[in-house]
Parts: sequence; structure tokens; C-alpha cells
Amino acid sequence: MPVPEKWFTAGVAAVVLATASPAPAFAGRHGPRMERLDRGLIAAPTSEGVFLSWRLSKTEVTGSSKTGLTGANFHVYRDGRRIATVTDSTNFLDREGTAASKYRVSGSKTVTPWNAGYTELPLRRPADGVTPAGEVFTYSANDMSVGDVDGDGVYEYVVKWDPSNSKDVSQVGYTGPVYIDTYRADGTLLHRIDLGVNIRAGAHYTQFLVYDFDGDGRAEMMMKTAPGTKTIRNGTERYVKNGFQKDADHRMSAADYYQHVVGIFQGWDRHPEVVAGRWPKTIEQALGIAPQYRYPLSRADAEKLTDYFMDVYAPARSARNNLRAFEGFIVDGPEYLTVFDGATGRELQTIDYKPGRHDDGLMWGDYAMARIEPGNRVDRFLSGVAYLDGRNPSAVFARGYYTRTTLVSYRWDGHRLREGWYVDSGWAPMTNPFNDSPHGRDGTDPVYGKLTTQGFHSLSAADVDGDGKQEIVYGAATIDHDGDLLYSSFGTLPSGEEARLGHGDAMHVTDIDPARPGLEIFTVHEGGTSAPYGMAMRDAKTGEVLFGTYSGRDTGRGMIGDVLPATPGIESWASMPGGSEALGLHSAKGEILTNTIPGTNSSIRWSADLTTQIVNGAQTVTPTIDDWNRGRLLTADGTLTNNGTKGNPGLVADVLGDWREELLVRTADSSAIRIHTSTEVTSHKLYTLMHDPQYRAEVARQQTTYNQPSYPGFYLASDTDWSTVPR
Repeated sequence: MPVPEKWFTAGVAAVVLATASPAPAFAGRHGPRMERLDRGLIAAPTSEGVFLSWRLSKTEVTGSSKTGLTGANFHVYRDGRRIATVTDSTNFLDREGTAASKYRVSGSKTVTPWNAGYTELPLRRPADGVTPAGEVFTYSANDMSVGDVDGDGVYEYVVKWDPSNSKDVSQVGYTGPVYIDTYRADGTLLHRIDLGVNIRAGAHYTQFLVYDFDGDGRAEMMMKTAPGTKTIRNGTERYVKNGFQKDADHRMSAADYYQHVVGIFQGWDRHPEVVAGRWPKTIEQALGIAPQYRYPLSRADAEKLTDYFMDVYAPARSARNNLRAFEGFIVDGPEYLTVFDGATGRELQTIDYKPGRHDDGLMWGDYAMARIEPGNRVDRFLSGVAYLDGRNPSAVFARGYYTRTTLVSYRWDGHRLREGWYVDSGWAPMTNPFNDSPHGRDGTDPVYGKLTTQGFHSLSAADVDGDGKQEIVYGAATIDHDGDLLYSSFGTLPSGEEARLGHGDAMHVTDIDPARPGLEIFTVHEGGTSAPYGMAMRDAKTGEVLFGTYSGRDTGRGMIGDVLPATPGIESWASMPGGSEALGLHSAKGEILTNTIPGTNSSIRWSADLTTQIVNGAQTVTPTIDDWNRGRLLTADGTLTNNGTKGNPGLVADVLGDWREELLVRTADSSAIRIHTSTEVTSHKLYTLMHDPQYRAEVARQQTTYNQPSYPGFYLASDTDWSTVPR
């Protein structure tokens, strides 16, 4: 008899009848609450027949074998007739299958084969727009996330739409609004969140979390919002914060910015840092010119100093400093954090974003370096999900990592946000906010001061100390589950001076070396001659550097993966910007294995043998999946990756089928998301990676800023000892 419903439980391929209410998340006696997912059965046509793949729940695992985990066995049905029983995996190749065949396995719904070797999620692209400067912009699908927003055990897909004029925070100009869409798998648009004109578009501005935070079986969404943010559903618009200042436009024109600087100068003598004697008493002294004016400055005198600052002082420091053209930024006005209902987009709660920006970046060091970049360091945002208490997911939002560094955790109980802990390094002191180098300088807070300059363009949640509670790996530093500073990693420069490992662009956290206890962290660093290492492997519990390479240059890219299965452990590699110079392929012990390296944009678990593959292709280059030994495994014709040279897919995650990851990429015209899955038959049996707490949290944060791959909290490679896999 067919099994009609979708839920399954531990130990057997049984089902639980679905009810009108969403099914709550499951957990072990003391473990993290995880999602209840359906079988995720898919059927994909191949040249050899129809490939079937489905999920194993972590609760169904009973033991291990030499090739995988043991637990539920699965009957496979075609057209109502049992054709196989699978015991050693969660996939099957039906050589007799056709496009008209209907399939199910124990505990699944009935499915039919896809029309091609992939399936598509139809999208509804937003209309083009025009900036206040008269520039036309268009939209393309960008980063993605997933969550079961309605509690039926099937993932919905959340897609961020990026305008063509999306900017890095250091780039001048207007951007179009950012949209966040939520779709069912059939392409039904549940709702659209329009973040409005007061949220700038770019990788560093919008980090959206999709997760079941309160354990009711339905995912919520959290993100930074502002006046004008609204949900659009069934033609109805609802603004956050009861529509407060919904029509306010805080974007600055070049003329607005000029007057903004005039205001800073007029208030100079009252600035707390000036009053305390830590900054120069006059603007003239700060800019290195002879004293000319009386304080407090009159508007006329402040305008003369502003003219000098913009036309003489700033261009003399860097040819890139064209402050007369500074426009499109938002440097004042309310900033919010909003919780949305995942299924409807309804605003559940909105609070002030913590911390606020304080100013346009003056205290953050945005005017201090040779390149004067107001609104840069102050508007660097990160977010992630973490099981800080070992059972319940918390949201973590962060602001800053070059100078002042802040993080705050929240629990959502279904009714309101409750703040857990708040971390603040304090300001990085400057002697002159217009001419100083605040990077690498301790913040003023006595506990968290060494966090400054250690953050990356991403973060990870991982149980680094083995206490069952996840910590926040914040680049070259780690925050303990309770908000304490666990460590901040330093190293020795060639000169013998001790220095922070410092900021970098790529970070990977998992069990890289199975011969060592615990997890490791692999990072690359951009500090050049000021960084002890261009790349480094650290003990995740202590922050101790296990091995590393001094490069003396910005080491911009790095990746890890089991690309050489004959070598124990997971390999690591790094390259300089543009990938022109490599630092070599290293073993888990730090030995250089080859001088050539795989790509560094993204990795994917695609192969049947548990090795790692690389997603290549950036900008207008067609994405491919490549194996270091076997060569090209997939060419994703008609699709593109995201984020320019970063070359990120929309998402790489185990969203369907067995434990391997799917490749989610936009079609070239952004009319759809194309979901590719591996059709190699594997004899390895493993629960869905979405039931590993670290991996699931990593998928939720994958969209954050510079997308990084998702990793489980255990060693997973071609030489995995299955008896050590958590179950």
C-alpha cells in the first residue's frame, strides 16, 4: 500500500499523519532542535535510466558500517510496484524507468521524473527602476536561503534581488532598492519584502536570516530594515513599524553631503573626543594647515574649511577621494531589526538595530586612512544563526570588524525578541580622525578591545570547545557561547613583532585534520606586510596557529576540500587577488603537496566518493563543477553565478535528495533558479546534512556578505570513519 503522508520518525520508515498545525522541530534529549523534513524524494533522468535520491533523517540512524551509517531500509516503488529495497544508501538507479514513471520510497510522496537533469524554480523579476541621478537599473537574482515557512516538511526558497547598480560600501552612487522574495518549490510567490530606499544595495548591507527560531516548525525571517521597508502580498502593501516615516528618504545627494560636512565642522569644538583632548582642537590642526578661524565656527568659515577639505586635502591624500561626488549613501535616520513571518511576510516585531551607526563613519575611522570613505567601516554588517545554549537557535547580528567591532545575540520566542548578550570592542582610538591608522589598534573596552580588525566578511557558528554549545568564530577571534571573548589570535611578524592575524576575506571551519581532536579553522588574510600570515590553519578551541605562510601581500582567496583522496585529511589552498599567484595546496598537516591549486570561489559535495568538488565560473562565464582528478563533472549551461569575481552560486546546500549538495544558480535572464543535483550512484549512507546543527547554521549564514561554503561539525571526507559521525 502506498504511504500517503510525509513525516518520518526514528528507527523505522514509518510515517506520522500530518495535521493542520505545523510539526514542531525535533531534538534529542539534550540536543539542538532541528527541522522535520519530508523524504525530499527526487527523480532525475539520466542516459542510463531514472536516478532516485531521498533523505535519511538523523533520528533514523541506529549505527554505522564501513561505508556509512545504518538505520532505516527503503522499499522503492515504480508505478505502485516495488522494484527494489535499498539498505546501503539513499539513492537508486532505475534502468527501466521512463519519463512517465511514478516513484515513491518508504515514507515519501509520489514523484515523477524531472524534464531534464535539473529542475527550475520560476521567479518573478522586479521591474526596472531609475535613481534620483537619472540612472536606469535592472534586477538579477542574487543570494538565496531556504526554510520551511509553512511547516509541511518541504523547503521554501528565499531569493534576494540585487539591482544592477548594487555597490560595495566603499563605492559612491545611488542604488536601487533590494527585494527579498519567498517562493514555494513550484514558483508560487508567497510574498515580497521591499527594503525601500533607506537600505542601500550591496553585499555588505543586507544579511537575511531564514530559520525556525521558536521551534514551531515554521521558519521566520530576520533582517535589517528602515523606514519605507514593506511587505507586498497579494497586491497589499504593509510597512514595518506601523508605517513610521514610510515616505522618508534619507539618501544623500552630493549637495546634502556637502552640508553634512559643514555641520560636522561647525560642531567640532563640541565633539566629545575634542573636548576630552584626544583629537586636535581645530579643524586646521587636524588638516595640517595654519590656524585661521574662531571657534565655534560660523557657517561661512565651516564652508571655507569644507571646500578646502574636499578640493585640496582629500584629493592630495588619494586620487580616489572625490568627495564632491559623494552621493547615494544613508548616514542618518532610523535603523531597525525586523522579524517577519516566513509564510506571509507579516511583521512580527521591529526593534532598533543595535548598535546604531553613531555617525557617518568619523569615529569608525572612515576619514582617517588615505582613502577617505564615509559610510564604509560603519556599515559593515554580518549575521548568523547559532545554538548558543546547545538546544535553541539564536540570531546573531554584527556591525563592524575593521575598527570598532560589535555583536548582539537574540532569541525569538514566538512573540518577542529577547537579547542574549552584547559584545562591543569599544572605539579604536585615533589621535587624528583625518590622518591616522586605526586598524590593528585595541578598542577601548577592557574585555573585548582585542576584537578590533579581526573580523572577516563572514562568520561561522561552531562548537569549538566541545561543550555542546556553539561559539561564534568571528574571523581571527572567537566569541564563546555566553558572549565572553574566548580568544583573539595573534602571530609573529618577520620583524619579531606580535600582531593580530587580522582581517581576511575567506574562512572555513570544520574538522579538517581527523588526527587531531576537535575542529580547525582555515583563513586567509589581507593585511600584507602587517599580517603574520597570508594563510593560516588554527586550532578552533584555542586559536593557536598550527601552520601558516607569510605572504607579505593581500591574500584574497582561500578554500578547503578533500581534493586528493589518497592524502589523509582535508586539503587547503590560497591565492593572491585574481588567482594569479598561489600559495600551494597544503595537507591537513601543512605540507605543500602541489604548487597548483583548484579554484577558490565555492566548493560542493557532489561526488559519490565523498570528495570535494569546485564550482568555477564568475561574471559572464558559465558555471561548472570540476573535480581535481576527474575533470569537469557538470557544465550548467544557460546559468550564471553572482557577485562579480566572487562567482558564488545562489546557494550550495543539501536541499533535496540524499546527503550531497545541490547547486542553485540563476538562469542568465533571472527568470528562474536552476537546481542541479548529482546523479552519481553512491554506496555511502548518511543523514541529510541539514540535520547537522553546524551545517544547518552555516547554510543559514551562507548568504552573508562574501558567501562561504557550509561545513558540518564533524569530519566528512573520502576516508571518514563512520563510527565517529554524530548520531
